[in-house]
Amino acid sequence: MDRTEDLAVALFGELFMADQLARAHLSRALPKGMELSHFGVLNHLARAGEERTPAQLARAFHVTRGAMTNTLTKLEWAGHIHIRPDWDDARRKFVAISPSGRAARNAALQAIVPLIAQTVTDLGEDRVRAVLPVLRDMRLRFEDEA
Repeated sequence: MDRTEDLAVALFGELFMADQLARAHLSRALPKGMELSHFGVLNHLARAGEERTPAQLARAFHVTRGAMTNTLTKLEWAGHIHIRPDWDDARRKFVAISPSGRAARNAALQAIVPLIAQTVTDLGEDRVRAVLPVLRDMRLRFEDEA
């Protein structure tokens, strides 16, 4: 391998390991019974401020419709979302966050924000600001290829 390939392997090795460790760390901090996928969907719906279809959510999270249906079923069972039919097309559904879901999302944020803020403090704000554009460009590149 040449130097560029070595650098690429090292970069992606660090990204994959950091992702795995960060997910495990945050998962342990989430309120009992909440999974990262649940938090992600609730956070997305809360920030969007409007309904989404299951297909839109699956695309946003780059997962299959089946995987998203599984997550939505669990969230609906917990009372964190409402799923309603599209009144114009009965084959389609719309998903909205419920008051309970908003409270669960806020509780999760209260649990994880101190952890991620501490990470930024430990690494240093200037270093984090310096790496963000590179990570964002990588994400955008992969989104374009998806």
